[in-house]
Amino acid sequence: MTAVAVIVTVLLAVAGALTLTRIVRGPSVLDRAVATDVLLAIVVAAVATEAAYSRDATALPILVVLAILGFVGSVSVARFASRRNDR
Repeated sequence: MTAVAVIVTVLLAVAGALTLTRIVRGPSVLDRAVATDVLLAIVVAAVATEAAYSRDATALPILVVLAILGFVGSVSVARFASRRNDR
């Protein structure tokens, strides 16, 4: 189980680093917004992995809040982008 945890941690760290690169280098605001949403999904996956590894259910409310935050953020950016393209 420890080897799986190490592999998952390394993969999530690499994914987070690549996502941060896209946030910094993104050519448009929408690219940065999508990368931020992906980064939030990576954080959710990391918290869920830690909760599964430690067999502790106290992280579930945090996961719910992060999921709602990601959804509201994505919808807000999509509405902003659609209004901006209409003009």
